[in-house]
Parts: sequence; C-alpha cells; structure tokens
Amino acid sequence: MSQSGETQISGAGAYVRKPSTFRDSVATGSRFEPEAGRYHLHVALACPWACGTLSMLYLKGLEGVVGHSIVHPTWQRTKLGDEHCGWVYKSPGDAPLQSVGGHGSFACDDALRPDTVTGAASIRDLYDMAGAEPGATYSTPVLWDTKLKTIVNNESTEILRMLNGAFDELATKPDVDLYPAELEEELASLNESTIYPSINNGVYRSGFARTQAAYEEAMGALFGALDAMEERLASRRFLTGGQFTWLDLRLFHTLVRFDPVYITYFKTNVKRIADYPNLLGFTRDVYSNEAIARTINISHIKTHYFTSHPHLNTYAIVPKHSGPELTLPSGRAAM
Repeated sequence: MSQSGETQISGAGAYVRKPSTFRDSVATGSRFEPEAGRYHLHVALACPWACGTLSMLYLKGLEGVVGHSIVHPTWQRTKLGDEHCGWVYKSPGDAPLQSVGGHGSFACDDALRPDTVTGAASIRDLYDMAGAEPGATYSTPVLWDTKLKTIVNNESTEILRMLNGAFDELATKPDVDLYPAELEEELASLNESTIYPSINNGVYRSGFARTQAAYEEAMGALFGALDAMEERLASRRFLTGGQFTWLDLRLFHTLVRFDPVYITYFKTNVKRIADYPNLLGFTRDVYSNEAIARTINISHIKTHYFTSHPHLNTYAIVPKHSGPELTLPSGRAAM
C-alpha cells in the first residue's frame, strides 16, 4: 500500500495505482538464492497486499526462515524537513501503542515490530538504502535482502508466489501450495478480469476518486463484481472449487476490511459484506485458518485508515463499528 500523496489521478479524476519498481525474484541459481535468515519482510498490518504476504509466510511455516517487521499504523513524517508522511517504525524504547477511538485495544504490542535488521526508521529509509529513484512510491510489502542490502521485490503478487515456492526446502509446511498448476489459467483469468481491478483495487478507485463520475464508475464495477462473486460462491467453497488458493487469500484481505473501513472511509456503502451471505461465509471460513487469522488486527487496520489521511478525516475520528463477528462458524466446510 502506498502513501496517498504518491498516487496518480487521471484527467477524469480516477485513481491510478503506480506500478511497483523492484521486481527481482528469490530463486535457485540467481543472485538472490533461497537461504534461511537472509531475507526480511516489511509489512503493514493495515495493508491488504502486505498482510497477504505475511499470511503466506505463516501458511508455509517460514517464521524461522524469513524474518518480518511491522510498521506503526498511523502515517507520520518520514524525514526531518520534509512534509512526506508514510509508514514509520516504532522504536524499541517507545511507549506501548495505545488504541484509538474507543474501539478496542491492540492484541499485543507485537502488532508493532521495529526494523532491527537495518535500523530503518521508516519504509522510505529502505527505499533510499536500495537506491530508489526520487519520487518512488514507498509502499509495503517489501522483501529485503540482508546480504546484498537491497530490496528484492515490492510487488505483493510476486512476493506471494516466492513465499509459496522458493523456500520449500526450508519451510516447515512445504506441502502447502496456493498455486496449483491445474488452476493457474483459471485463477489468472479471474484475477485479471474481476478480483484485482474491480474488488482489490476497486475499493481504492472508489475511495480516492476525485470526480463523481470516476467514483460512480468504480462503484458500479465494484458491486457488480461483488454480486458476481456472491453468486459464484453459492456453489463453491472457494473461488475455483474446494481448494484454497492465492486468489482466495487476496479476496479475503479486501473483504475483511470492507465493513470496518471501506463502507465508511471509501464510501462503498451500497451494501455491506454482512449483507452477502456467501461472501460473509467465505470470509469467516478463511478467517478460521489460524495462520491467516493471526495477521488480522482490526484495531490496527481501523487506526491506520482513519488516522493517516487528514484530507479525508481531518479530526482522526475512528468509527465504533468493527464489522461482522469473524469467529462464528461459516458452515462452508462441507461444500
């Protein structure tokens, strides 16, 4: 997830996401060999893209292989004398993080993990260390190489695939595979036609639109896609059947943020996910996976969105509602 000041707006007022800039891969025989302890993942728990990569790390049992750090939820100044605000780290000696807005507390202070690998005070520092061009988007997730002291990759979909397969000889759960070869074409098609443009990125296109026409176009695509996925999941446990895949993971991380944040903050208020029986059941079903649930901190998520964009929420008031109860049985396991 990038800082809003670094987004692009089209002439029609539509939000346009900038492409990622670091696109190398961890692979045997490359300059980035798979090695235990060499790589470090930098994530924001609020960011659906970054949180998905952390979910994959846990799903594969890579906690002892790839380290990770977690930024503070509220964007702050990233450099003295500079107005840029973005992801920063909590220092080890700082006071414990307090919850905001009376909507519950953080599960534990482990929701913030300073970068003890490079000592970076912000995600921007990592990009500067890696020689990023001026004006780069200081986004999460970031996969960092501690040996070469550079960023390997900052594109979430590519980091997902790397964590899924590149470290299998080191993983405690090497048999977990969210990229089944027999479903690759179907998953790619569904992602490119619907899930990414209309849902994952669709909520941002709605929330950051600067004209009514751009907003309504994004909203039409978003709810058309949600309606289609509601119908699709009526007869399938997951998007392509009985097997949980990377695309289900990506969809989940948008849906789980929808009612607590997007319906209010991004004005995506035609319906709630709670109004879609199959989408709600799907969200609860995925949340029942402990490796994924441990990456979800609703208080952290709400704190980020509602305290990081003064132009959208001047007084940083955090709404009370935290979305539907996620721990209730989904009733979908037998599908």
